[in-house]
Amino acid sequence: MYESSFFLPLVALAFFAAGGVKGITGMGLPTVAMGLLGTAMPPAAAAAMLVLPSLATNAWQLFAGPAMARLWRRLWPMLLGIVVGTAGGAALLVRAAPSWSGLALGLALLGYAGYALWAPPLSLPSRLEPWLSPLVGLTTGVITGATGVFVMPAVPYLQALRLDKDELVQALGLSFTVSTLALAAGLLAHGALRVEQVSLSALAIAPALAGMWLGQQVRARISAKRFRQCFLLFLMLLGLELTVRPFL
Repeated sequence: MYESSFFLPLVALAFFAAGGVKGITGMGLPTVAMGLLGTAMPPAAAAAMLVLPSLATNAWQLFAGPAMARLWRRLWPMLLGIVVGTAGGAALLVRAAPSWSGLALGLALLGYAGYALWAPPLSLPSRLEPWLSPLVGLTTGVITGATGVFVMPAVPYLQALRLDKDELVQALGLSFTVSTLALAAGLLAHGALRVEQVSLSALAIAPALAGMWLGQQVRARISAKRFRQCFLLFLMLLGLELTVRPFL
């Protein structure tokens, strides 16, 4: 696969598209990259390539805001749960047959897109945070480890905390950064993060950042609501294809 003349263009295109989505919406790079790459390679290999571009874009998002210390104090139980859950989930991603790990990835994409399209906004009372935060983190970690997708249920949970706009963007960056580092550690522990994959992951940083820059330029010129709807429908189609593939 790595020797194919189409492989590097595929990786560059996948991360350029994923970076563009992140530039427009503020999130979605791992989801789009895993979905696109998962159609052409085992999800464990796709997750290994995700590590450095995800770190580069999420670290920028994390450190761009002023509330990191406050968010860390508030969200550390969720972040700890992410680390613990990812460590266990990564074993599923590495050991499962590619077709079945692809099925799990497809279900994760369908679940996220369906929730984002049709679920009403949630609002959680602060009294639920102490016990709900680690549970959300643990669940997110297991899904992250098993599929390489960071969003469920951490994103709807963070949105339900009613943070202001800047804090929400930074909280997402914090969650995604911790998820990326935990996923990298899980893949490394299970022998699924090798030197050649790290090199390819480094090469993917440039198209991801280029796509992110272009997405930020496009964001001011299109309807964010309409783009979000089209993006989520695209994720549903991609998730459906990955879900039915093992049965064909």
